[in-house]
Amino acid sequence: MAVDRTPVLKRCRQLGIDPIAMGINKKSNRQPRRRRRQESEYGAQLREKQKAKFIYGVLEKQFRGYYDKAMKTEGITGDNLMSLLESRLDNVVFRLGFARTRKEARQTVRHGHINVNGKRVDIPSYQVKAADVVSVAPKAKDLLPIKEAIVSSEHMAVPAWLEVDIERLQGTVLQTPVRDQIDLEIDAQLIVELYSK
Repeated sequence: MAVDRTPVLKRCRQLGIDPIAMGINKKSNRQPRRRRRQESEYGAQLREKQKAKFIYGVLEKQFRGYYDKAMKTEGITGDNLMSLLESRLDNVVFRLGFARTRKEARQTVRHGHINVNGKRVDIPSYQVKAADVVSVAPKAKDLLPIKEAIVSSEHMAVPAWLEVDIERLQGTVLQTPVRDQIDLEIDAQLIVELYSK
């Protein structure tokens, strides 16, 4: 299995992402270098694709699969792509506050600590649907990483398409996320333009 081992703060600085979008509350002290050349159209498209892949922790082959699926779905391809990425189980676990970062959420799902509609799901790319109930498994409720994540996520706002019950450690997917409800600064139209060449 391929793993992206790039230092998070360094990659955030390269792509112009706020580390808080990754679930990290650190700030880098290094000043960004000013670019000498103006960025080309292709460069801007590539940067947006890399930004989306990095934030959601998806590699190229899987990202291309999401793009193909978004293209076949009715509606605007860029909005469909962002909706598909946002409704991944590891992202939902992060958004509900059961993990501090998306990487930690992926590991929590992989280790079988998350249930969907009462059944154990250990696939981070599992697509949640409206009315799905995502909960922490009973055996995992006392795990230290989950307790720490809940304490640190109290300042984070849960998106409007999700509803969370912290006492019961479960959340409900109210609807499929719409582009307006996704707070990440990614221009999905540039990604569509890149792939449609």
